[in-house]
Amino acid sequence: MDASLVRMSKFLSKVLRHDPGSVGLRLDEAGWVDVDDLLAAAARAGVPLDRPTLERVIAENDKKRFALSDDGVRIRASQGHSVSVELGLTPLEPPEVLFHGTADRNLESIRAQGLVPGRRTHVHLSADEATAVNVGRRHGRPVVLRVQSGELHRAGHPFFRSDNGVWLTAAVPPGHIHFPAG
Repeated sequence: MDASLVRMSKFLSKVLRHDPGSVGLRLDEAGWVDVDDLLAAAARAGVPLDRPTLERVIAENDKKRFALSDDGVRIRASQGHSVSVELGLTPLEPPEVLFHGTADRNLESIRAQGLVPGRRTHVHLSADEATAVNVGRRHGRPVVLRVQSGELHRAGHPFFRSDNGVWLTAAVPPGHIHFPAG
């Protein structure tokens, strides 16, 4: 994705995941906002976002962070919210092992308290190790943790899969995490 689309993706992440009020928007309970309202709010904020650019950001975002409603009238972030939304996801049985990418500087805290959502509503996990490496790399020297998601699920912890394939859960206790040696 080119630099201008990356800037637009960051704007959309801020507005649709964290701070819709910063541009005068309000998400509905499921995180949706009218596309026309979003475009008008972007214009008021001095952000040159039009419908074709928005559609390019959605289509070219490798993480598929945003989704349009079936009729194309509304948009929302697929996951990663720090504001309260109900994505309407159905609990699913996860794979036996899922992965979490982080930076090595976070290991001490994770060993003590496990994986917690921080400012977000869920802990994010991936089905493949390569994705976890890429996520960890965004935060520093990457470390991949193996989460015993099957065990957690059988113990009653719900798991969800967002529209873009990211696995979500409320938290992961340290006893269900395999840390790399060293």
